[in-house]
Amino acid sequence: MGEEVKVFGFWASPYSHRVELALSLKGVPYEYIEEDILKNKSDLLLKYNPIHKKVPVFLHEGKPVVESIVILEYIEETWKVNPILPQNPYDKAIDRFWIKFIDDKCLPAVRKATFSPENERETAVEEACECLKTLESALNGKRFFGGDAIGMVDIAANFLTIWLRTIQEATGLEVLSVEKFPDLFKWTDDFISCSVVKESLPPTDKLLSFVKASLSQ
Repeated sequence: MGEEVKVFGFWASPYSHRVELALSLKGVPYEYIEEDILKNKSDLLLKYNPIHKKVPVFLHEGKPVVESIVILEYIEETWKVNPILPQNPYDKAIDRFWIKFIDDKCLPAVRKATFSPENERETAVEEACECLKTLESALNGKRFFGGDAIGMVDIAANFLTIWLRTIQEATGLEVLSVEKFPDLFKWTDDFISCSVVKESLPPTDKLLSFVKASLSQ
């Protein structure tokens, strides 16, 4: 397929990474356009995502799609090769449940735990650990949430890999560790060890500097 495919993203964004990874897994060539979302959002970004004004924006044959999970669903329906969702309707529904749990419950709780004021941190960490414990149960002995191969649930959980590790290193706060969540921690190792994932991850030293700078503001 020779369609025009573009991704407007930001190098440190796990949400942009979701889209890039899905395209790479499916072997879809695309043009990546880096956005300065912190200081100077482009006119094209504001044109294609006038409501949220954020990345990622996915452009297919001139038609914009926004919101990372919506984009993943669009990619899955457009390019059938190397599916990232199960074909069985029930299994697909279960995966969508976990994707929604990750975005609605897990990631907000983890962010709150890592960035909350010290007097609120203990409660926030407990809430985050409960979410991670629940998410870990979804692995159920599998290498990936998608089974033997990376699927959409794995892609949605990407923040829990180098992004969370980097934040933990910068803050000195430990939420996800091999001692607390051995299966989930192993999943993070397996995920970032995959060549297609590794190729699309931001440099850890650059990400650490970015996180430290963000925390100091």
